Amino acid sequence: MRYIFTLIFAFFLSVQLNAAQIIVPMDKSQTNHLKAYGIAYYALENGVTLEWLLNHRGGSFLMPHLVALENELVIRGVSYEIIADGQANNIKRNIASPEVNEEVVQLEVAPKIAVYTPGGKQPWDDAVTLVMEYAEIPYDKVYDSTVIAGGLKDYDWLHLHHEDFTGQYGKFYAAYRNAPWYREQVAKLEASAKSMGFSKVSDMKLAVATAIKNYVFVGGFLFTMCSGTDSFDIALAAHQTDIVEHMFDGDGMDPNYRSKLDFDNGLAFENYEIIENPLEYEYSTIDGTNRHRRVSEKDDIFTLFEFSAKWDVVPTMLTQNHTQIIKNFYGQTTDFVKEYVKPSVTIMGESKALETVKYIHGELGNGTWTFYGGHDPEDYQHRVGDPHTDLSLHPNSPGYRLILNNVLFPAAKKKKRKT
Repeated sequence: MRYIFTLIFAFFLSVQLNAAQIIVPMDKSQTNHLKAYGIAYYALENGVTLEWLLNHRGGSFLMPHLVALENELVIRGVSYEIIADGQANNIKRNIASPEVNEEVVQLEVAPKIAVYTPGGKQPWDDAVTLVMEYAEIPYDKVYDSTVIAGGLKDYDWLHLHHEDFTGQYGKFYAAYRNAPWYREQVAKLEASAKSMGFSKVSDMKLAVATAIKNYVFVGGFLFTMCSGTDSFDIALAAHQTDIVEHMFDGDGMDPNYRSKLDFDNGLAFENYEIIENPLEYEYSTIDGTNRHRRVSEKDDIFTLFEFSAKWDVVPTMLTQNHTQIIKNFYGQTTDFVKEYVKPSVTIMGESKALETVKYIHGELGNGTWTFYGGHDPEDYQHRVGDPHTDLSLHPNSPGYRLILNNVLFPAAKKKKRKT
């Protein structure tokens, strides 16, 4: 019976109606931008090649007019238009003009997705899992033991949950050290480190960060938000020293740690200072959170850069949106002070008046990484215990679109998948 159903589904997927195409507009006419990405992933999952029209109507998708695809568009409430093949060819001819800042990128294979997150976390605990659930994009959960055992080789794209890779448990010690959830987190991480032969959690997290860096180097795609950005980079820079105080790992900081920080080993940042105070809710001077207290919520925005679609294809893909101005949002790491960002890094979004950058990208070996500051694009000041965001109320969120650009990005890379 299952075999028959598969054959029927394949038949309806393959039926193309009237030599036509479907264009899914991603400008302000789109009723549900977020679920549109899910449709694109659904098509790829089922063997349909589609085209991403960069900068054309907000980064629209062009796909064959198939029965199954049109049905899904209707079911999921995504706006679409049916156009003749001739119209589609005219659009692509216009895009090909050197004077037009647009490009056509073919999406070929649905990337296999992993989210690095501890057990027990719900989708709404992290903006990436929340939006993938809403967009109906499948993913697997992995954590420390899988990463250290080499399990990332099975995945094309990896997102880091809002983790503390320095081994300081998010620096929640001052406010939450007696809270049951905090004590449980510490106990679980200490037990996990011990089970894998590490004397302390900070050593285990460094091993994880190193394995993730190696994953990127051999061709993986890394995307991370909030404290999964700077704590990851700081852990890598501190690989030859100890920056963790005794309440976190049982011994004190290396008094000479400053001279041993290896900024070259990190991906994005350099020349910053470590926040030594274990009672201060901050890792380093990288985070720009305090600068945002100078402005009101309505004035707190960041602006996306505009890139040449034909020459800077990757950052163009990652910044596709229906607006260039996006409302800002806080996180443990809200964004990054510009002076600490390495010159080699591509800045894709910034708060110019505050001299902070929100959205950055870089390459490492055969892979790439993208850092996005903040916790939840539709929750300006998210706090521990706040109710989760209902994305059905924000189907056109430009902040969440940036996350989904990254999810689809590996599908456009024409290279052999990792084995």
